[in-house]
Amino acid sequence: MNRTPKTLLVLALVGVVGMAFRVSWNAQRDVARAIGADHTAATLYPFVVDGLMALALVATLVLTDDSRRFALRVLATYTGASLVLNYVHGLVPALHRESVDWGRLADWSPANWALVLLATSLPVGSIYFGSDLVAKVLHHQPTPAANAQESIESVSNRSMAEQGKPAPAPAPVVPPVVVNPAPIPRPVQVGFLKPTVALKPLPAIAPVAVGGAVAAESPRTRRATGRVPDSARSVRPKRTPDQLLDQARAASADWPDAHLTADRIRKTVHTSAEKARGLRDALIAERAA
Repeated sequence: MNRTPKTLLVLALVGVVGMAFRVSWNAQRDVARAIGADHTAATLYPFVVDGLMALALVATLVLTDDSRRFALRVLATYTGASLVLNYVHGLVPALHRESVDWGRLADWSPANWALVLLATSLPVGSIYFGSDLVAKVLHHQPTPAANAQESIESVSNRSMAEQGKPAPAPAPVVPPVVVNPAPIPRPVQVGFLKPTVALKPLPAIAPVAVGGAVAAESPRTRRATGRVPDSARSVRPKRTPDQLLDQARAASADWPDAHLTADRIRKTVHTSAEKARGLRDALIAERAA
């Protein structure tokens, strides 16, 4: 909707609410006079009920989640209370006159007590619920700007085809530039002196293309080595399960039960995690026995 229709809709709503408030004015004023309110208090009584309904409606439009549900409950409660008071005003013709029997809203005593309790509790409830709703509205945090930024980025990241724009031409691929290594000059013979050591030319450096740029390999390449002979390897003696258990028992003799873990046993006796768990279970069983 454009701005003009929205403005007209809001003005129409304000007009309807104002007329409904005027229709309900007499009923609530007469009920307030019947429960003992003076002229000024009875005149202001409709603002207590219908005014809080308007406040709860505004809070419902602003708040979200649990706070919005709370505002809806307040709105529904005061709407029902206003309906009950208007209904009682229509059923009791004595309330339409200036001189009424104070404190009597119904002939049946239990019903009269309930109606008087309802009419007298609405002002107190307006103070409590109205203050709570205003506090919730003032402390309400709007939608974070990060979400708006993410939505903008999601729209901008859509493909050009979705936005109805032609896709840009792909950037041209620049071939890598191969740099030939500079030749090594040969040794020059001066007079009768001859070089005693022949200089070997350095190996050519093969260029490597990384992200469109050329990167040269390091001249220090690691020489491939063969298989390490068995005689050069460190040989660790193999231990039997009983030897491992004896070592673990001796190492953990002064350990408390809380420190008797498989990881600590593995680091102490230098064994695998699976064997360490078996040693832990065996030691725990010995301690329990």
